[in-house]
Order: sequence, then C-alpha cells, then structure tokens
Amino acid sequence: MKHSRPTTPTATAKPAAPARTLRRRAPGRRPGADAVDLRERLLDAALACFVAQGIGATSLRDIARRAGVTPALLHYYFGDKLQLRQAVVAERLWPVMAEVHAGVGGAGDDVAAMVAAFVAGITRAVAANPWLPTLWVREILCEGGALRGMMLEQAGPLLPRLLMQRLSAAQQAGRLAPALDPRLLVVSMVGLTMFPLASAPIWQQLFGAGELGADAVQRHAMAVLTRVLEPEHE
Repeated sequence: MKHSRPTTPTATAKPAAPARTLRRRAPGRRPGADAVDLRERLLDAALACFVAQGIGATSLRDIARRAGVTPALLHYYFGDKLQLRQAVVAERLWPVMAEVHAGVGGAGDDVAAMVAAFVAGITRAVAANPWLPTLWVREILCEGGALRGMMLEQAGPLLPRLLMQRLSAAQQAGRLAPALDPRLLVVSMVGLTMFPLASAPIWQQLFGAGELGADAVQRHAMAVLTRVLEPEHE
C-alpha cells in the first residue's frame, strides 16, 4: 500500500505590484510651464514694474501679480528682490548699452563717425526699448536711484570714458576745438539725446508738436554736434 506524501500548504501568491518610476523634474522647471519662457516673462514683469513704480516702491508681490504667478515662484527663480534686480540689469539694461558701446567703438578715431554712431545708437536703443529713458532718469540720474551705484561701478563708465578718450585724442591731434572740454562734451552728447527722448511727451504737449519724436531729436542732435565739433569752431 502506497502512502501519499503530505503536501505542505502554500500561501496564495499575490501578484507583484508594478514598479513605480520616479520622474525627476529638471532643475529650474515647474509643471506645465516652459522654464526659459517663464523666466523671461518674470524679467519683463519686473522691468515693467520698475519703470512704472520705481525700483524702491516695487515689491515681489507687485511683480508676481503683474506676471500672474505667486511670489514663491519669483523666489524659486531669483531668490530675492536684489538678485532679481541684478538679473534685470544684466539681461535687459547692459545688453542695450553694450550695443551702443559697440557701435561707438566700431567708428574708430573719426570723431564725426563716432558722434553719429552714439546719437544713432541711443535713438535706436530708445526706439527698441521705450522703458530706457524713464529707468535711466529715475534710477541712475536722480539722487538715491537704485541703479546709480551699480552704474558707476560696473559697465556704466565704459561708454562715457571711451567717448572722452576719443575726443581727447582728437583734440590733441588738432581735430577738435581747444576751447571744448572733452568730458563736458560727453555730457552734452547725453543731454542732446537721452534728456529730450525722456521728456518728449512734455515738449510735444507744451509746443503742440507731436512730430518732436525720436527722429527729430536725432536730426537736431546731429546738427548741433556737427557744428560744435568743427575744428575752427571756438
């Protein structure tokens, strides 16, 4: 007689749970938004607030409201207001000034060409970036402006110094009237371009002359400077 082996009862096997794949987000991204485009939008919103309200009067909450995001997202991308301000300057203001600087530098030692490059460069810069005169007047020119120190210490001095050096060299070579001070001539060049461009709405209303825009400012500046820069002009 054959004895059957006792069978050891086995537990019913449970189906293995499917492995979960953990997806890691790329640094600097948030779900449903393109990081690069969003960062640019935040910079644009910050710049718009700085121009409309002034840097000192603008809070991160103001910028977030304009951009349609939360203040936490601004902190995520920029850390704090100071770092955001530095990013606006580095990525919005300095590239504009660098383009003007490159045009002036490319004119060489020809004073007339250099002056024309400066006037045309400033006019183009303002046409492409209407916020520039307001930001320049409020945050750089005015006492207590949030960007004055940064302007004086960083890239700001490069263009005025280049102009002054070229004008001084021309004067020493007899191509510029000795009565002119190259340093104050640079101030005059800025005054004939940035000031009237920044205050154009005032003069247009005061004189009832809507045609006093960027083109008129450029023509006038060139006419004045061309006459002043003539060697025989005393």
